[in-house]
Amino acid sequence: MMNKKILALISCLALSCLSGCALTTEQIELNYNKQSGVSKIAGASNVSVNVQVTDQRPDISKVSSKKNGYGMEMAAITAAEDVAVTIRKAIEQELQNRGFQLGSDTALVKIVADLTRFYNDHKIGFFSGDAVADLNMSINVKAKNGDQLYSKQIVAQGIEPDTQLATGNNARIALDKALENGMKILFEDKALLSALITSSESKSASE
Repeated sequence: MMNKKILALISCLALSCLSGCALTTEQIELNYNKQSGVSKIAGASNVSVNVQVTDQRPDISKVSSKKNGYGMEMAAITAAEDVAVTIRKAIEQELQNRGFQLGSDTALVKIVADLTRFYNDHKIGFFSGDAVADLNMSINVKAKNGDQLYSKQIVAQGIEPDTQLATGNNARIALDKALENGMKILFEDKALLSALITSSESKSASE
């Protein structure tokens, strides 16, 4: 009986500590590492690309929320850098990774991304939980003259399984994975790369 009382007391203290931490807003730094083993694309050096990302999420103030042991949302988890900037940099890294040049508004081609979701939801389980992050954005590629060259909806997910705490660090890992998977989906699409190269060929033909 005494052991059960001690165990119950410890459990209550643990929940109290977690609840206290859950009441504190946490800021995280999202990181994107460019894909490895990528080859330069022939003709890519002749193409200048301008990347624009618009954050159209309903709530741009946070990327996740802490939760207490009962699954109730508590303090916000925010990103240290503007999410639109983080995603723009990721796209730019992969473009440069393949040999494309970055340009201004007068670039040969423009990639316009409209972000509608980039959020981690902590799923609370009995013994452990999962941090599940979702990325949803539309990608449009337009030539300098305004012609539509490419369009795609990117839906990706990142999961950090078997988490013990619904905190910022686990959210960060899941969000980083979601962004990584989103870039993989986008840049493994040959239609995108073809559209970018075609813009250079079209320019040469018109000159």
